[in-house]
This record gives sequence, C-alpha cells and structure tokens, in this order.
Amino acid sequence: MKKIALITLSLLVFAGFSCKDAKKEKEQTEEAQVDQYSLVTDSTKVSFTAYKTTEKKPVGGKFTTINITNATTGETALEALNGTKFSIPVSSLFTNDASGTRDPKLLEFFFGVMKDTELISGEFKASTDNTCAIAVTLNGETASIPLTYENAGNLYTFKGVMNLENWNALDAVASINKACEILHTGADGVSKTWNDVAVQAQVLLEKK
Repeated sequence: MKKIALITLSLLVFAGFSCKDAKKEKEQTEEAQVDQYSLVTDSTKVSFTAYKTTEKKPVGGKFTTINITNATTGETALEALNGTKFSIPVSSLFTNDASGTRDPKLLEFFFGVMKDTELISGEFKASTDNTCAIAVTLNGETASIPLTYENAGNLYTFKGVMNLENWNALDAVASINKACEILHTGADGVSKTWNDVAVQAQVLLEKK
C-alpha cells in the first residue's frame, strides 16, 4: 500500500509540475505573439496645398499615383512605416481645375524648369521618441520635412510644410508666378506665389 501511495503521490507531483510548465510555456507563447502592423500599400493618398496672392489663397491638388517600396512590419505604426520608400510620378498631378489649364502650366512652368522631375521620391523616417519626417528628393536636392500625425483607428494622417527654398526651387516658383501672373494677383495689385506648400499623406495600416 505504501508503494502505491508513493507512486500516486509522485504522479500527482509530476502532473502538477507538468501543468505549471505547460501554463508557463503558453504564457511565453502568448507574450511572443505581439501584434504586427503593416502598410496597405495601395491605400496611400498624397495631397498638397499651395498658395497664391498676398492674401495667401489656397490652391489644392493631389497626385493620383504613389509607388511604395521597402515596406516592412513593426509593433507600432511608426515602426512599420520607418524606412518605407516612395516615388510619385509628377505626371500624375491632378488639381481638379475646371478650365483644364492649371495642371499643364504646373507641369511646364513649375516642374518643367527643375532638374530630374519625372519623379518626386522620398523615405519615411521615424525616431524612438515618436517623431517622424520624410526625406524628399526634388530638383536634384534632398531635404527633410518634419511631420505631425493623427489617427482614426488604423488610418493615419501625416501633415507637414515643404519650404521650396530647401530644394533650391525658387526659380521654379518665380517661373510659375510669371506664367500665372494675372491669376496670382490679388486685390492689392501684387502677383505672388508663396514658397511654402502644405503636404498631407494618408495611409492605412493593418494589424495582425
């Protein structure tokens, strides 16, 4: 009887340790299964707002084609986006101008006077302190645009300001201002095209 009792006790102790080990292993597995974010690459939308006249009247537009490469995954949205590269064909410019004259003018007298403007390219960069920026290459120059962002669920909206002097593009600003001199003249009789352009990008991330 004593032997049977000892065997039973041993089995119970073994089962107890086995259950604890199984529970511990399950907890470790659950901890390892952290949600991963990834970019839905065909969801990206890029728009901009330029300004004319001394009153700084907005002129909006967007690019209908955005090519994404080097997309990765991460435990946060910014981590997933970090290092993502993009290229935007300038020819995909669209400003919804009813006259049909604005887009051709921008392509000829703004982008057309720059260097290597078939594409606007760049890379998204995120820091450990949750700040982010995009390094943009335009007119043969690369400069950074600091970004702010907000999100509604997994839809993230990034905003920044592109100061065109940072890309040595003031000649292009002067060129488009001359081509649109009358249209960019305000009530004060002054024709002006501003050097700063507000940029916005929307991206959708999925979580697995």
